[in-house]
Amino acid sequence: MRITWIQPEDLIRHELWQSCAEGRDTESISSRWRAAGGTTEIPHAGASPLSETSPSLRTLAEELLHELDALPDPTAKDEPSDWADIHTLIAATPSSGHRPHDYSERLNSAWLGRAIGCVLGKPVEKIPRIGIEAILRSAGRWPLDRWITAVGVDPAVTERWPWNRASRTTSLEENINGTPEDDDINYTIMALRVLENHGLSFTSDDVASGWLLDLPAGRSFTAERLAYRNLLQGLNPPATARVRNPFREWIGAQIRTDLYGWVMPGNPRGAAELAWRDAAVSHTRNGLYGAMFVAAMASEAITGSSIERVLDAGESVVPPTSRMARAISFGRHLAAHTTEPSDAFAEIEREFAGYHWVHALNNTALVAYALSAGAGDFDRSICLTVMGGLDTDSNGATVGSVVGALVGEQGISPRWSKPLNGCVSTSLPGEHGVTFTCLAERTEAVFSTQ
Repeated sequence: MRITWIQPEDLIRHELWQSCAEGRDTESISSRWRAAGGTTEIPHAGASPLSETSPSLRTLAEELLHELDALPDPTAKDEPSDWADIHTLIAATPSSGHRPHDYSERLNSAWLGRAIGCVLGKPVEKIPRIGIEAILRSAGRWPLDRWITAVGVDPAVTERWPWNRASRTTSLEENINGTPEDDDINYTIMALRVLENHGLSFTSDDVASGWLLDLPAGRSFTAERLAYRNLLQGLNPPATARVRNPFREWIGAQIRTDLYGWVMPGNPRGAAELAWRDAAVSHTRNGLYGAMFVAAMASEAITGSSIERVLDAGESVVPPTSRMARAISFGRHLAAHTTEPSDAFAEIEREFAGYHWVHALNNTALVAYALSAGAGDFDRSICLTVMGGLDTDSNGATVGSVVGALVGEQGISPRWSKPLNGCVSTSLPGEHGVTFTCLAERTEAVFSTQ
């Protein structure tokens, strides 16, 4: 059995790219890897993992990864990873502490919206945007406005662009029967459990301990899987994010942090700090900022504010000279200055050419675009997100959660909610089959104990 996202020969090509993006001098190490026959190509969406390599090449990869970790890390004044440094760069936004009168209902719709957006994106996860468009056009569903279906799709299209194998049987319109298990939902429940067990004073160590106790290792991916490995090897946060973890600026942390905003209504900075503590287990720099951005938006959305104020709240906690701030601004600019979604999607692809489809920057630009262009409409927002490709289920979950909180239960059509049967499948112990109502009640209980 070959475990993905952890083999040295897989990691080194990603680490070479990541170290270069951080300004490290990688040329000598890269040349030695290529001379030995190693590849530096970053796989595109839908690409197969590398096949087994020779023991000697794997040994070299191990050695070079250690050398890359030891390279001097240029001081990132514009993109720090420590909270004390981040805190000095972000705006001093006042907290309204506003708990809406319909807080309970908004919590329920936030959980529900997250699940709907996740399931909508699952069958086309890993398919490039042009493949998603080809599938939807073949089914007569472009632009997307409902669940994705295989009915009527030309087999030649899905032969060229195969469905996500793990999700086809649970997430197509004709197959949905409850919310299927997914890491994008697991982590939100994990955040709830952390708060239930430790309160708002929880630490990164508490998050890490929760993973080891409750999160199956096989249900962690990319940065989280490597942080998990580092924990098992005796490292503690934040070293778990920074040692042999080339995915430290990918999207993983921002799929985990909506709930920190839900329990901090009207307090984007407070939500961002909670998100940072969670994200620091596995991410650095822009990987952290993506998590903070999402939590801050969730904090504002749960108050029933406008979508542009929600985006403003998210931007307020991101270091203004960071690449993440530019990505968010880029997405919002596209929403204001393009009329055709396909044009906006193509602009995002051009702007972030060379980035992996699970990186935080390109995905957050897409999220910012879809939220702004969706203008607070639940259907349009989640559908634009999935039509844009990249990490379809993660982005769909984030946008669904933000707009779900914003519009409340009355803003989500039964055609979305009914197939999920009001409950969630999860691989976390003791949580399988938990209802959205129960999750919302537990979230409100956390808020009430502050």
